[in-house]
Amino acid sequence: MKKAVLLTATAVASALTATLAVAPATASGRDLPRSGDRGHRSGIPFTEATVTAADAPAGSATATGSFTLAWKAPGTRHVEIRANGRVVARGGAEGRAVVTGLPAADRQWFEFRPDRGEGLRLADRLVKLEGAVNFRDAGGYRTTTGQWVKMGEVYRSDALNRLTPADLAKLQRLRVRTVFDLRMQDERTKDADRVPAGARYVVADVFAGSGSFETMPRTPDEAVRAMTDAERAMVSGEGGKKAYAQVLDGIGEDRARSVLFHCTAGKDRTGWANAALLTALGVPRATVEADYLASNDYRRAANEAVLAHLPAAQAAVYKPLLDVRPEYLNAGYDEVRTAHGSFDRYLEDGLGIDSRELKQLRKDLLVG
Repeated sequence: MKKAVLLTATAVASALTATLAVAPATASGRDLPRSGDRGHRSGIPFTEATVTAADAPAGSATATGSFTLAWKAPGTRHVEIRANGRVVARGGAEGRAVVTGLPAADRQWFEFRPDRGEGLRLADRLVKLEGAVNFRDAGGYRTTTGQWVKMGEVYRSDALNRLTPADLAKLQRLRVRTVFDLRMQDERTKDADRVPAGARYVVADVFAGSGSFETMPRTPDEAVRAMTDAERAMVSGEGGKKAYAQVLDGIGEDRARSVLFHCTAGKDRTGWANAALLTALGVPRATVEADYLASNDYRRAANEAVLAHLPAAQAAVYKPLLDVRPEYLNAGYDEVRTAHGSFDRYLEDGLGIDSRELKQLRKDLLVG
């Protein structure tokens, strides 16, 4: 593998997307860790539950006050949903409701309360900011045991250098206490992070020690290969193993969460960080992939603006660098199996997360 090619591809893709940045499912579970709470069965009856805010203008941090709620809770008869201390929706075991007229808030939270079993506290996954387009909650997903990943504990994002004072104040109110920067030194120097007051800033450079990189893909196929090679390097490279160990350790150690990790576009290095976290927590592979691919939606306007400024032939080469695709994520999981045999062994041998630490991480971040 030529690191010059793969890391330049990743860095340039990040730089391009940053230039104009402000302008639930079932699976086989074959990549899920086997250790920990294998026999656990949740008391939460919801198999699906989502909150989706109505779209606000691109680059706007203003909420519209309109939300679509959807849920499935087999075995229940009645579900009640509360916001701001009052009932805003009711329904049966399966339902959908549109709620409007709610007051402005940094994040609007909803309490999903079934007539039997435990409830859920959920919000829209996207946190709207003026200076970032891919800032979102890592939680709100169901595991294979029926537990749910807590929301409001861990966030993932694109670059923070364009955050406004209002954005920083919002993140402070959201209790962002630790920020992990996954970017290379030249990215950090050129576009230094802006972090909320009182937050701890930690460099976790995924490609640390890789040297300088100058070679770029010349064709779309080369660009795709560069991105899959980059994904493998995130898993097996010494910088990647150290960085992702820092992130998972930091999430486990910071009991005053919230924790935030980010790169430049919030899609590749950040994407694998979140994939590793969710997989460690027992979230099905298909759900992890859907979360990973969501960057294509959140970054659509920024990516299209970049491509619109390039000649057609050059745009065809750069598009794979700006995308996230299933084959990129699959390359990471394939590298885990090749290098470690299983995700359990990757966590323990690659990242130093043993079964005791994994059990504690699940205890901290899962409900049900």
